[in-house]
Amino acid sequence: MEAMKIVEIRSNKKQYLDLLLLGDEQESMIDRYLDRGEMFVMTDVHEHAVAVAVVTNEGDGVLELKNLAVSPSYQRKGYGRQMIDYLCKHYRNVYQMLQVGTGDSVQTMSFYQSCNFIYSHTIPDFFTKHYDHLIIEGGRVLKDMIYFKRNLE
Repeated sequence: MEAMKIVEIRSNKKQYLDLLLLGDEQESMIDRYLDRGEMFVMTDVHEHAVAVAVVTNEGDGVLELKNLAVSPSYQRKGYGRQMIDYLCKHYRNVYQMLQVGTGDSVQTMSFYQSCNFIYSHTIPDFFTKHYDHLIIEGGRVLKDMIYFKRNLE
């Protein structure tokens, strides 16, 4: 794995919209959390964006990972896991838990489970109610939002 740098982005977050849309396909949904979220970008030695993450404070010591995306040419090489590890270390003395909601895709759910997240709860029909088009992942239409959580302490 190449040496990467992770920095917080405090302004002009939309410059990373192409990458954000990999993690959340609808711009209007991204707009609902981007301004209130803290955004981190992983860059390579040439300052190219490799991965992006947006987290929001949900209150009561809970953070939510709203968006995690890795550029296609860098996927499946450990950079998503590296970003999650960074976030957990960055926030562990401030928050108690990091939660993430994702589609009911086996590939995505197994990724979060491999990063020490455990199942929390399900929101039925989230994707069909909140998105203006079908979200298809791994050849199937996503319907329910599956939440996972990981203790930061």
